[in-house]
Amino acid sequence: MTKAPSSAKNTPALPSEIWVLISASFVIALGFGIVSPVLPQFATEFGVGVFAASAVISTFAMMRLLFAPASGSLVQKLGERPVYLSGLLIVALSTGACAFAQTYWQLLVFRGLGGIGSTMFSVSAFGLLIRMSPNHSRGRVSGLYATSFLMGSIGGPLLGGAVVGLGLRAPFIIYAVALVIAAAVVFFSLGDMKELETSKDSTVPLLTLRSALRVPAYRAALASNLATGWVVFGVRVALIPLFVIAMLERSAAVAAVSLAVFAVGNALVLTTSGRLSDTRGRKPFVVAGLVVSGIFTAAIGLTEDVALFMVFSFLAGVGSGLMTPAQQASIADVIGSKARGGPVLSTFQMSADVGAILGPVIAGAIVEAYSYGTAFVTSGLILLLAAVWWIVVPDTMDRKHEHDPQS
Repeated sequence: MTKAPSSAKNTPALPSEIWVLISASFVIALGFGIVSPVLPQFATEFGVGVFAASAVISTFAMMRLLFAPASGSLVQKLGERPVYLSGLLIVALSTGACAFAQTYWQLLVFRGLGGIGSTMFSVSAFGLLIRMSPNHSRGRVSGLYATSFLMGSIGGPLLGGAVVGLGLRAPFIIYAVALVIAAAVVFFSLGDMKELETSKDSTVPLLTLRSALRVPAYRAALASNLATGWVVFGVRVALIPLFVIAMLERSAAVAAVSLAVFAVGNALVLTTSGRLSDTRGRKPFVVAGLVVSGIFTAAIGLTEDVALFMVFSFLAGVGSGLMTPAQQASIADVIGSKARGGPVLSTFQMSADVGAILGPVIAGAIVEAYSYGTAFVTSGLILLLAAVWWIVVPDTMDRKHEHDPQS
């Protein structure tokens, strides 16, 4: 008698090491969310103004951007695992040092060092996921990883509100301890993986950035990641609170709710879109996500109704969730599970960081020169242009063989 196919066969189990990285991403995002809300307030305790307090946050992002190329090179030379663990420990030490900072400048330096560690474990974590993910589950893994990080990002500020009652220095200590524990768990969980253990193994092929740039989908992914950083991580966070107060004439609490609504829309589709991209291709989901997010980002700036504003925020989040796992899986397709591509990954990460830095500045200038509506429509058009780019390139799943790094 023929046995009916089991659900396990329909959805193959993932390696346990992948679940370790997914769990670690939740802890990292949770701790980051605990620290972020108190950081500006902590900086003002040293008698500085709003600009100097904001610089502490910008320094972290700037150091991530500046050190990204070096992180890629380290992954290429040393391997993903040691760079990942070193990055976690650097962030743990720098965060713990922030708790004992005695001057503003000490806080600024310690937070900047954290940015270096952050880009190290971000680039190497992506590399580890690519190396460990089965070819048929890359989108699924990307969706699960993104969902885990998002859930941590949502829960972090909520937990931070409770922790801050222990004092402004307490969140830094808690996050530092959590990172050390996460590093220890990852160290012992990945300790037996021989293919990741030999950092200078000459048999591991290396994918150069020049080789990756020959792949049309990689160039499209850089453009869409720049657009995502510009709009999702930059303009949305910077302008939504101001738009709510100035144009909708509502409180900052409404802005916070809209950001949460965006996150809910994102979370609802991340896992499903990632899983489906493994069977139906990457490009349909990247294009659909960019189009949906672009249309409703533009619509946000054209509404004066709070209910519609919330609906548009939710749908923009759905669009972001549709495209994120498929976009990351396309990068995994380009590199392949048998190659190491540190500079390829770091350049991909940098594209989003550049967008997140430039987006709010340029959008803010557009608001002052024209209007909020113009700024949001312009941001939406940037996402739509990235979608057009993706439409004209081949899907990475259409390729018969993984990219040959030596070609």
